[in-house]
Amino acid sequence: MKKSHFKFTKQERSGIFFLLLLIVLVQASFWLYNHFSNVYFEPIVLDKEMQEKIDNIKEESKKSDSLKLHPFNPNFISDFKGYTLGLSVDEIDRLHRFRDRDLYVNSKEEFQEVTGVSDSLLNFISPFFKFPEWANSQTRTLKDATNLEKSTKPISVRIKDLNGVTLEELQDIYGVGNVLSERILKFRDRLGGFLLDNQLYDVYGLEPAVAERILEKYRVLNIPEIQKIDINTATVGELSKIVYISRSVAEGIVSYRVKNGEILSFSELTQIENFPADRIDRFPLYLSLKK
Repeated sequence: MKKSHFKFTKQERSGIFFLLLLIVLVQASFWLYNHFSNVYFEPIVLDKEMQEKIDNIKEESKKSDSLKLHPFNPNFISDFKGYTLGLSVDEIDRLHRFRDRDLYVNSKEEFQEVTGVSDSLLNFISPFFKFPEWANSQTRTLKDATNLEKSTKPISVRIKDLNGVTLEELQDIYGVGNVLSERILKFRDRLGGFLLDNQLYDVYGLEPAVAERILEKYRVLNIPEIQKIDINTATVGELSKIVYISRSVAEGIVSYRVKNGEILSFSELTQIENFPADRIDRFPLYLSLKK
C-alpha cells in the first residue's frame, strides 16, 4: 500500500497552524493600523465671543511686552505717552492745565500733587523721570533757560570767557584732568561756542560740582554768532549736525513735519519718539520756526 503525500506528522501540522496564525495576526495588525490612522478628528471651532477674548488677550500681551521706558521729562508728557504710561485722561489733563500756566514740576512729589496719580503708578514711572539741571530752582522756567541776554549783575574782573578757556587753564581746576578738559573743548567746538553758561553741564561725564567750580572762574562773556536752521525746511543731515539732535531724532522731526505739516512750536517736538525733552530748551538756540 502506497504512502499518501498529503499526510503530515503532528509536528508538521503544528508548524502549519502557527504559520497560518502568524499570517492572520500580521493581516489584522495591518488592518487596524490603516483604520485608526485614518480616523478624522473634527477641528475645534471657537464662537465669535471666545475668539474676540483670545484676540484681546494677545493684544494686551503685545502691549505689555513692547512697553519699554526710557528716561524722560514728565513735564512734556503727550496724550499718547501718558496713555502708554497708564495715566488716566483726567490725570493727563491736570498736567497739561498746569503746564499751560507756564509752570513746571521739579520732583516726583510735585508730579503726584499736580496729576493725582496713585502711589503704585508713581513708584513705577518715577525712576525714569529726568529733570534738567536747573529743576531745583522754583522760579526757573523754560523761557529763563533760553534767554541769551547777559546778566545785569556786574561780573568780577577775575572772571574769564568760557569760550576762550584753554586746556591748561581747565586742568588747573580741581577735578578736571586731561580727559575732561579735552572733552570740554571738543564739546565747545561742536557747539560752535557756548551760548549759555549752563551748557557746560551738558558735557558728558562732567560732575555738576566740577562744572560749578569752572563757572566760578569762567562764564560766557562773548556769545558767538550762530546761524539758526529753519526747522521746517532743514534736512535730516542738517538737523543731525546739531549736538543735541541724534540721527534718529532728526529723522523723526522730518517724518513728523511730512505727516503733520509746518511745526509751529517747539513743544510739538515732544511728540516725537525718543525726543530729548530734558534738552528742549537748547533747541531754540540753534533752530528757528520761520518759513
